[in-house]
Amino acid sequence: MAVIGAGVSGLHTARELKTQGHDVTIFEKTNRLGGTWAYDPRVEPDPLGLDPGREIVHSSLYQSLRVNLPKRLMGFLDYPFTERKDPREFPGHEEVLLYLEDFAKDFGLVELVRLEHEVVRVERVDEVSHEWVVESRTRRSESEEEAEAEAEEEVFEAVVVCNGHHTEPRIAEFPGMDAWPGVQIHSHNYRTPEPFQNLIVVVIGNGPSAIDILTEISSVAKEVHQALRDSDIHFKKLESHDNIWQHSMIECTKEDDKVVFQDGSFVYADVIMHCTGYKYHFPFLRTNGIVSVDDNRVGPLYKHVFPPQLAPWLSFVGQSYRGVTILIIELQSRWVARVLSGKVALPSAEEMASSVEELYQHMEESGWPKRHTHQLQNKFDYEDWLITQILDLPPLEEWREQMYFSALKKITSIDDDDFQDT
Repeated sequence: MAVIGAGVSGLHTARELKTQGHDVTIFEKTNRLGGTWAYDPRVEPDPLGLDPGREIVHSSLYQSLRVNLPKRLMGFLDYPFTERKDPREFPGHEEVLLYLEDFAKDFGLVELVRLEHEVVRVERVDEVSHEWVVESRTRRSESEEEAEAEAEEEVFEAVVVCNGHHTEPRIAEFPGMDAWPGVQIHSHNYRTPEPFQNLIVVVIGNGPSAIDILTEISSVAKEVHQALRDSDIHFKKLESHDNIWQHSMIECTKEDDKVVFQDGSFVYADVIMHCTGYKYHFPFLRTNGIVSVDDNRVGPLYKHVFPPQLAPWLSFVGQSYRGVTILIIELQSRWVARVLSGKVALPSAEEMASSVEELYQHMEESGWPKRHTHQLQNKFDYEDWLITQILDLPPLEEWREQMYFSALKKITSIDDDDFQDT
């Protein structure tokens, strides 16, 4: 079995496959395990991440990042998140990486990981076979010629895609964007606040990272202006911060540094920070159109995991978001491993495809944007459903759901940005 990626999804999937008796190979393109939790101080040469030929930095962590869920929710069900070096209830990203490294060591996963092996092609051996060719190449090569010489092809019975979705920036577009003379950067390339000293910064977004970053930048910047998609937002200064203002979304930008907002307000800014999320990106995957990405919808995927026509031999773990991410990843990987072991049966391809279409139809009728297909609805219905498929797990304890929703209220409030220290 091939697992692509050695982050949270890849490591737990590999553990589950190994537990079920499968031979597992983990492909990791960077020089260490941990995925997005392996902090990298480097940033990309293209700060917006639009150049497809740029050197890609995988991790999007900023130096000060701390988890936004209590550490009791950050561990796997059978491998609790216990203190290593950081005693805080909301530890820094370094503590998560130590946890993952210990997990890999304790379950014999380190020797399964091929570091600096970038997967460049995943394709079925032929149209009737369920076997997959995985082509990889090492990243030590100095030239394209050497890279080709070091390419290697192997055949696997199944492939689980665990490459994450916090690397390829998604950008907000608005009139005048290309001609605006200031600096534009995606949060993927944010590391520390010092470069924004005494500057006027516009931050687009209202997710946890946007709130983290704009709050941190406000400690050194002259002014910080937050642009929000919410149509109910109008220009106002935040009472809880001396130099943060909220606006509606950007209407346009001008060549004289002016940023005009939809509520009619404007500011002359130095920087626009796009905290606007990421795109799903599988440049290595070749399925003849069976699996595609359309407006950030990866599909069709049955329950965000199995493409009906290619199941169970191709699967995806870690694509859904919103909720207790580590728990969802754990349940998905357990499900995949049991399906591949023949212990749990999937519905027919037709039934799975019908289920996916029902989801799409429900989204359309509800006005839910396609780009949010894999965003869970802040309920534990999905987690509970996965547990019914795994069979050998008891129902989740009620405290997990209660603790998550208590934390969620604070995560999404800019007026409670110090909740991790209270």
